[in-house]
Amino acid sequence: MFGLVLLSDYMLSKRWMRNINYVSFSILDCVEIDFGGLISNGHNSVPLMILKKNRRWVIYLISCLLFTFSQFYRSSIAVISPNLVEDLNLDTEDLGFISASFFYAFAAMQIPVGLFLDRVGPRILMAVFSLVAVIGATVFAYGESAAALIVGRLFLGVGMACNLMGPLKLITTWFSPHYFATLSAIFVSAGTAGNIAAATPLVWLTELFGWRTTFLLFAISNLIIAILFYMIAKDHPDDTPVRHPTKVSSASLSVAMNSILHLFSRRDYWLISIGTFFRYGIYASVQALWAGPFLMITMDLSQVMTGNLLLAMSIGLIIGSPICGWVSDSIFRTRKYVIIAGLAMMAGILITLSVLPIDTGLLILFALFFGFGFSSSTGQIMYAHIKERMPHENAGAAMTGINFFTMTGVAFFLHGLGWAIKELYPGGTLEPDVFRMAFVLFGGCLILTGLLYGLTVDGKGISRERVDEPNLNTR
Repeated sequence: MFGLVLLSDYMLSKRWMRNINYVSFSILDCVEIDFGGLISNGHNSVPLMILKKNRRWVIYLISCLLFTFSQFYRSSIAVISPNLVEDLNLDTEDLGFISASFFYAFAAMQIPVGLFLDRVGPRILMAVFSLVAVIGATVFAYGESAAALIVGRLFLGVGMACNLMGPLKLITTWFSPHYFATLSAIFVSAGTAGNIAAATPLVWLTELFGWRTTFLLFAISNLIIAILFYMIAKDHPDDTPVRHPTKVSSASLSVAMNSILHLFSRRDYWLISIGTFFRYGIYASVQALWAGPFLMITMDLSQVMTGNLLLAMSIGLIIGSPICGWVSDSIFRTRKYVIIAGLAMMAGILITLSVLPIDTGLLILFALFFGFGFSSSTGQIMYAHIKERMPHENAGAAMTGINFFTMTGVAFFLHGLGWAIKELYPGGTLEPDVFRMAFVLFGGCLILTGLLYGLTVDGKGISRERVDEPNLNTR
């Protein structure tokens, strides 16, 4: 996978990409679309002036769309699993591996992405990686075995690996630092629409066209958005000096690795990474797997009502992300205390769910699941927190690093809890006590995570605190 980013840097150093930046074609003989991101009719036209004035918002919007694809792909297996089982004769182990392969690939690519994001730039990496995702979606659509679907999902995980960290890097270069938490939270909130698309809308499309054609349609749409992003996006505003990277050398890789090792020596890097490991790992595992059986088996609800309550989680996350980002930026002007409050709320809700009687009203359940999604949205502020705690030149590497822990957290709590159930409950039967035990365990983990997070240094107004930060390097 390192070859992808090395190829990107090679293409950039040889100006291969720049040579095609100015290939253009005529539309209606009067408007030219320039592959460098310019829209003109040969003069300083109004569309060109509008694009130049609002380029950062156009880049932000297209980045949101690319992240929506990432959210869709990671959640898309659940509702089409009956179709996959019927068409390919899969078992539950196959389905689990197919679903998890996306997260394994995504997590494995975070360190390479971190190494090259600050060096190559998000525009090149996001464009190249998005093409890999298009290949993955196509392989998945034509897959005739579990192995083929796993390969497709691995490509999808690689292809989507830069569609969170890349846009966050673009936000740092195109917008004021004061609005980073708000804009990153809105970005994540908008991307969560992909989770919604992977639910009922995906069922409708599958019924209309079949799951194979549906994934081909998403592959085509992904390709169009990726090309549009490459045409319009720039790594920096025009008035910002840009240092074009040269050919990758062992020395430059050594510098990049030293940068990563420097991050590893910082206490806050590990504390924030542990925080996102448990916060998102628990949230995603509850949403993707454990909440469904809990509601249907323990609470005796129908599949439709279960789906509605799971949707409430996504709505809570969508609404909560911009609100929590705004509260962190403009009201309390703190990162860690807003995050700790969210962790405490998540823990309290999970422990409450573990003791609910079977006749609990739907309104109470809706409030709890909505609140769980809302409180989880404070975790998005962790990206702003680590950006402010780490040196500016390592911002991309720092954010991709914690994204590695974010994705491995999901795999850990999906597979780890499954192993624990098998050990504690022979036969792996999904009894009500299983979910009560799981939710209490999750709540306890979040409480411990909140206590550890209290040891971090806050992120607002820390320019002076960076000098005195405890460093794990004893030299």
